[in-house]
Amino acid sequence: MEQLMKDFFLFLSKNQGLNAAAKKWGLRFGASRFVSGETIQEAIKGVKDLNQKGLCCTLDHLGEFVFSVEEANESADYCIKTLEAIHSSGVDCNLSLKMTQLGLDISRDLCVTNMRRILDSAKKNGNIFVRIDMEDYAHNEVTLEILRELLQDYDNVGTVIQAYLYKSTDDIDSLKDKHPNFRLVKGAYKESPQVAYPNKADVDENYKKIIKQHLLNGNYAAVATHDDNIIAYVKQLEKEHNIPRSQFEFQMLYGIRTQSQVDLAREGYRMRVYVPYGNDWYGYFMRRLAESPANVKFVLKGMFTK
Repeated sequence: MEQLMKDFFLFLSKNQGLNAAAKKWGLRFGASRFVSGETIQEAIKGVKDLNQKGLCCTLDHLGEFVFSVEEANESADYCIKTLEAIHSSGVDCNLSLKMTQLGLDISRDLCVTNMRRILDSAKKNGNIFVRIDMEDYAHNEVTLEILRELLQDYDNVGTVIQAYLYKSTDDIDSLKDKHPNFRLVKGAYKESPQVAYPNKADVDENYKKIIKQHLLNGNYAAVATHDDNIIAYVKQLEKEHNIPRSQFEFQMLYGIRTQSQVDLAREGYRMRVYVPYGNDWYGYFMRRLAESPANVKFVLKGMFTK
């Protein structure tokens, strides 16, 4: 039943009609738990509140289904506005983005041009770090290729490695000499068993493997997890291999396990919260519902109670 529910919400996440309707609804049906607001001002306020709790952040202006050059350029402009707002407000925050928002499905050159505009702005506004979110398997290799290209000119950019892909260990090794800053995740898209581990236990084991691999390569790891077993594993690696806390951080999603976030920060770990915002929230929200039955229960409770 849990797998059926996950597949159902992942299917809904790709529905363009519902995505368009959601922009008109606003942050209803529990989405405000996972999305900080619709405007930059609301997002910055949310980041300030988290900073006061000892948490650092990364902002992501949500967007799906970009089909024109104009939309791609608008998305890039909004990323630049976000960087400027981060700098002017003085918050402790990075930027996350998806390259399909920047026109990757339209033109690789368009996407790279927009990425360079954003990274130039990030440099100008205090050398803010920019994280390229990894999308589905169809975009995986081109994302890594563009990262290799960008790392020749920028030191403030990184991407994501997904543990459910068979190729993840090879990808880490192929880029280790570039000293990349990777966010390490289990993976949230529905993929074929030809390219991804179908069983959760195998994903969990590979997740531990790539965390250890990347840390022992001496490179920076952002371990994005809500799993206590994985958190304990990272702490164990830290002790066994004398890994400095300056070489890694934990990351969690906005609105999920909020007390655990504060607890980790109080223990002296760098704890970063992924803070999404914008009116194009529908696809992101559906993927959060797909991840956990508990999230669905929360939303249903919010719909039928005052």
